[in-house]
Amino acid sequence: MAQQNKIGKTATSVKQGADGSISVRYHATEVVRVDPDGVIHLDTGGWTTNTTKTRMNQTANQFGLGFHVYQENFEWFVRLKDRYIQFERGKLSFDPKTGDMLSFG
Repeated sequence: MAQQNKIGKTATSVKQGADGSISVRYHATEVVRVDPDGVIHLDTGGWTTNTTKTRMNQTANQFGLGFHVYQENFEWFVRLKDRYIQFERGKLSFDPKTGDMLSFG
């Protein structure tokens, strides 16, 4: 079984809620939240850094969330199966089952 309580080395915490939610906080920003229904919320907190992107990708790998964050021409994107979704204002919410973008909340 994969380690599920530590992602990254510095200023990162992982919490699993009793309801099945997952929250990964890097410094003061909840960079990844997975709701009990599986909806995924990504937030750069305004910090579009390699480390923020790495924490998001580490979370996806650790919990088998099926997405990958990457950057191209200074823009951030999420690859979800065969779909590519662009971040807007550093925040993105999506349903990984359908690939539908949702409003960030």
